[in-house]
Amino acid sequence: MGTQLSRASDTVTWTGIVGDLMLAVFKGVVGYFSGSKALLGDALYSLSDAARALAQRISWRSGTKSRNLQKYEVPSGRTEPMLAVLFAVLVLMGGLQIAVAAIRELSTGNLRVPEQFSLIAIFVSLAVKEAIFQFQFRQSRKSGDGKHNTYAENHRFGLYSSLTVLVGIFLTMAGDTFQWSALLYMGPVSALIVAGFVLFKGYQLIVNSVYGTLVQETEEEDAISFIETVQRVHGVITVNDLRAQEQGHYVTIDLKISVNPRITVLEAHDIAERARKLLMHRFVHVSDVQIQVVPYDPGYPYKSNHELTDNELPTIIQ
Repeated sequence: MGTQLSRASDTVTWTGIVGDLMLAVFKGVVGYFSGSKALLGDALYSLSDAARALAQRISWRSGTKSRNLQKYEVPSGRTEPMLAVLFAVLVLMGGLQIAVAAIRELSTGNLRVPEQFSLIAIFVSLAVKEAIFQFQFRQSRKSGDGKHNTYAENHRFGLYSSLTVLVGIFLTMAGDTFQWSALLYMGPVSALIVAGFVLFKGYQLIVNSVYGTLVQETEEEDAISFIETVQRVHGVITVNDLRAQEQGHYVTIDLKISVNPRITVLEAHDIAERARKLLMHRFVHVSDVQIQVVPYDPGYPYKSNHELTDNELPTIIQ
């Protein structure tokens, strides 16, 4: 069950990454040929979303640490500094270029009206983005991984960028149709606003990566405290795996514990429930705990106690 949930979470994450990349390419191509700086900025914003998720994914895979054969991960939304800073620099450079181009259009008055298919493209991108968000949100709520709030927050800010582009393109085309010259300036204005969104996105990526390294030691201490707390629960033999993830001001925990293989399923459920309640009672910032219970297996060459009934002549002292 734990493997299936992990694969489902991987599928949801990669769906978002691939979707953002495809949207970035689509909006970038349409924005380039239609002459819409705002649509180019929105493409860059989608690319920054994909870069952030990809950097977090790489950090998650490489962030596993061990202590006395007990593994724990603390991804917490922070990324590897070098990789995240590289992505952030590229995003900031692109945002600055869009802002400079928009300011140049406003100052020179050399305004270009986007083609009509750019308006269709932004509607299509909004529909696709909403479909991806609904899939991620529903799957996250179904699996209980606690990421649905993060998906909702990221989607909300991405929606602001796309709606700004939509309004800017619509007003520019309306100004061209009705010969209202003032509305022609809405294209560069919307591009400038979207460039601001992109610059803020790059700034957030740098802050999360740089300041995230400063609290890494604290996160490791928290993970160790979680493990030690669970090990105090009567019936828990080992904590095989623990993963803590920040969701705003709260933390969700996924862990795997080993119990005596000879106890019943109901007894194992009671042990897991006691461990869950102890974590949530002791650590007030823990909002949710998901526990997977597996039979304890000491591994070769040692034998589990339940195997003694099948072999009356053990060769290794228990």
